[in-house]
This record gives sequence, C-alpha cells and structure tokens, in this order.
Amino acid sequence: MEGVIDAVTRELLTVRPGFDWTVTEFVRVVDARLPPRVFYKHCPELARDQVATPSGIPVHLQLLGADPVALAANARQALALGARSIDLNFGCPAKLVNRHDGGASLLRQPERVYQAVKAVANALDGEIPVTAKIRLGFSDRRLAVACAQATEAGGAARLVVHGRTRDEGYRPPAHWEWIARIRHRVSLPVVANGDIWSLEDYWKARTLSGCRDVMLGRSALADPWLAPRIRHWQSTGERLADTTWSMRANVLKQYAHRQRQQLPKKVVVSLVKQWLAQMRQGNAEANLHFQRVKRITDLDTLLDSLVLPTRMAEPA
Repeated sequence: MEGVIDAVTRELLTVRPGFDWTVTEFVRVVDARLPPRVFYKHCPELARDQVATPSGIPVHLQLLGADPVALAANARQALALGARSIDLNFGCPAKLVNRHDGGASLLRQPERVYQAVKAVANALDGEIPVTAKIRLGFSDRRLAVACAQATEAGGAARLVVHGRTRDEGYRPPAHWEWIARIRHRVSLPVVANGDIWSLEDYWKARTLSGCRDVMLGRSALADPWLAPRIRHWQSTGERLADTTWSMRANVLKQYAHRQRQQLPKKVVVSLVKQWLAQMRQGNAEANLHFQRVKRITDLDTLLDSLVLPTRMAEPA
C-alpha cells in the first residue's frame, strides 16, 4: 500500500463504521534512528492524543527494515512520539524494497524475522504491542509456518498473513487455506489478507482460513464501502446496495479538496488518478471513467469530469 494510504485516505475510509484499526504506509528503516519529522510525515495522527483518525479508529505505525538494532531504535523513537502500536512489514513484494533487504525478502530466513521482531518487542518492553505482517513465503511456501512461528517467538501480539508468496505478487488466487495451516501452528491471533473484494470473498476467506478477522488493502480503495458493507452484514444480516460510481467519485472529490490545501495541484492530480486506478479493479464502470479522464492534467477539469452531467430532456 506504499504511496496510496496517507492520513487523508485513512480519514475518508473510516468515516463510516467498518474498520477496527488502520495501518500507515511503512516507514523505511535502514541503519539509523530517523528524525521525528519522518514519523509525523507518515503518521500525522501522532500529533493527536488518541493516535487515531478523526472518527476515532486507531492508527498503527508500520516499520519496514532488516537491521534489528535500527528497527529497535526507531520503535523506541515512535513510542516516544506517542505511537500506540508498532507493526513490522515482512510482506512487501516490491522488487526495489526486496533488493534492499526489506519486506518479503526476510521470509527466506525465519531466523531474521525472529530477530527483527524480538529486537522491537524488547525495545518496547511491553509498553505498546508489536504486530507483524507476512506472506506465505518468498518463492514458495515451505517456510510459511516457520516464519509465522518466528513472529510469535519474537514477541508479536498479532499476525496478518497475506495468502500469497512474494513471487506470486497479487496474482489470484489468494491461498486462504494456507492461512489456516499457519493458524493451527501458532497461538497468537491471525488475520487473513488478500483478494477480499466482496462479501462473498470475505465469507470464503473467513471459512477457509478459520480466522475471525480479515484485513482489507487494495479492495478498500477499490470500494470505500466494502468495510461498512461487511460490518452492516455482520450486524444485521442484510446486504447494502452496491457502491455506485457517483459514490466513488464523491470520495475522490473529497480527497482532492483535502489534498489541494497542502499539495501542488499537479501532485493532487496524480494522487486522484492513482486512487481511481485502484477503483477500476474489478469494476467495469470505474475503468470506463478512468480511461475517459486519465489524460486530463488540470485538477479542476479532472474533478468536474469525474461525473458526466445529466443530459436534459429535449423538448417534444
């Protein structure tokens, strides 16, 4: 979710009931303790007493790195700035990140996963929880269980598992049944992640993984009403109506109006198109609108073009 989940996005996605907590984009840790401004950039919610979105949904700060000492130092820095939870990213499949020994690259050696989690857990000393996210492995699934057990042994309080290996990227399907294998071999809570685009996917993921909770990523951007739809179904057994294009477009407009207060217009244009590109996944109507506006470079024109004006009836 690098580059697509900022504070404004988190705010808009949590306006309606649905999410229990959210996670920041990862803070990249190399070999030194980062200055406070880096943490505030990724997680401006640190300036609030609750470290939460305006709707009160907790925001967990995520670190990505391989050096246990540096991760520990930055976890302590985050704690000093008010972080309420530290999440460790062992799931990012990006080639650039993996080439620089981050994200899913550590899944080739469970011992390194253990050392990273242990260093952060020891540094936090129980003051706030440390959680982790993994995939089913790097090139294959042989070490999936071992990596999960490494996070538990290191002191993780919860584990999110994306149901694919790094080499599988985001190609369907997600192997939710493999998440069940992991869940049976660890005692910490396990959260299922990957390819949950609808109520049906949600139920299948829960059924095949046996997990009580799921994490939404790209699908929450594709349909900002997916989490509320799941929560409503859980509470009432009723299905909410499908998300319309005008509902999606309205979220994009709210996002743009918020971002233009602090960013250049050309940057906001890129961000809006980036979110719209996520919305078109699995939605033919959103894809048609994306194709229609993707070459527009002026922000106001782009926003005005998101929804075509209704043609007035011609006189008889």
